[in-house]
Amino acid sequence: MSEPYELSAVAQLAALRAGDVSSRELTEHYLGRIEKFDGGLGAFTTVAPDLALDEAARADHRIARGESAPLLGLPLGIKDLYPAAGLRTTFGSAALAEFRPQADTWTVGLLRQAGAVLVGKTTTAEFGATCFTDTAVTGRPTVTPYDPTRYASGSSAGAAAAVAAGLLPLAHAGDGAGSTRTPAATCHLVGVKPSRGLLSSSVPLTSLAGTTIEGPIARTVGDAALLLDVMARPWNGDPDGWRPDDNFADAVERLPARPLRVAVWTDPGFGGARQHPEVVRAVERTATRLQELGHDVREVRIPARCDDPVRSALRTHFAASVHAAVRSLVPPGRREQLLPYTRYLCAEGEALSGADLFAANRVLAHYASAFLTALAGFDVALTPVTNGPPVPLGHFEAGGVAGIADAMLAWSAPTPWANWTGQPAVALPSHVDGDGLPYGVQLVGRRRDDASLLALAAQLETSALWTDVHPSCWDE
Repeated sequence: MSEPYELSAVAQLAALRAGDVSSRELTEHYLGRIEKFDGGLGAFTTVAPDLALDEAARADHRIARGESAPLLGLPLGIKDLYPAAGLRTTFGSAALAEFRPQADTWTVGLLRQAGAVLVGKTTTAEFGATCFTDTAVTGRPTVTPYDPTRYASGSSAGAAAAVAAGLLPLAHAGDGAGSTRTPAATCHLVGVKPSRGLLSSSVPLTSLAGTTIEGPIARTVGDAALLLDVMARPWNGDPDGWRPDDNFADAVERLPARPLRVAVWTDPGFGGARQHPEVVRAVERTATRLQELGHDVREVRIPARCDDPVRSALRTHFAASVHAAVRSLVPPGRREQLLPYTRYLCAEGEALSGADLFAANRVLAHYASAFLTALAGFDVALTPVTNGPPVPLGHFEAGGVAGIADAMLAWSAPTPWANWTGQPAVALPSHVDGDGLPYGVQLVGRRRDDASLLALAAQLETSALWTDVHPSCWDE
């Protein structure tokens, strides 16, 4: 008989509604796995068993009364960049290690209204600034369960590590330049960055250009759609907010309405970076599968590269964003507790002028425009997620703090462009290499056509593009 963590989130909800398992039993099950495995993974910054069990008890009472809600009784983790009332929220920073917010963010409130049982906060990079996660709050890196000597990326690393190891059925995440998709790729998972405006974030860390958006990390496309349906209710005051015509759980049950035109490239788009052979293999095998499914797949040149002006503009954007977040959240007397790279970004941000930020955003707008123009005749782009496997611990910091930004982009350059175009993007698993390391691919769809993108992702999933290859801790 399957253990609860082996079931999809959709199946666990069905078991809760049928009375085959209680929310308390399910929550205790996950709390036990967290206690057993998280010491070696660093997936959680905060675990709240008392709060979780109280919420589970309330969920069981509601189920017994015949109430229903989309996530009623299902355990869930919240990324530690997003405040949740009653749960310690550190933003990945030791300077905020004791902060307990009084209110939920907009999206966390939606998840609670849907009946989710919050078991804790998943670990994030300090202020979401890096695609690797090693925080002074926990004193340890967040690693992929597939190889604990390698990062689970960032900044949604804890969410991905927890889902991949069976410590959560699915998880809340957030993506400012790939921060949902690259962790999903390092952990053989599905990670969704929705179109701009589908979700509203009230967190003060929201990026200055509106490029950061929350989304799900899950083991299946159906599970991701389940969580996305709950979160896809933008705040009425969001100027970019929009609502889909249909729910995503229905969309993933349908095939794409017609054969799609798919642009494909394998170039990572960064300097003279060599195309990693396993990354090329991942994209090519996915392209072949799409052709077999009847789609029109055409190889194209990458529309724009992450050249010196773009890299400079990205550094300006992140320095300004992190500097603004630190100024807003961290009292001056605690800023010495910030990590060296965060202090470096704050110094860079302090020196920026409004004109500098305006010029950087103009460069990034032209960068985004090149992709939108080149892809106007296509429904989907198929690309790498990262330029290589999960990265060994210490890799990004080997050249000192001044070299971290370029070291990160050399690995993660395939993802940020979709944040600036505002298009929906999904990371999907591809395969695991001979060393047991996972690789993924990225699909990017048309703006505000998230449903078609998820339908295509589900079609690839049902065609057995990838199999459930779990890390060693899965069966322990």
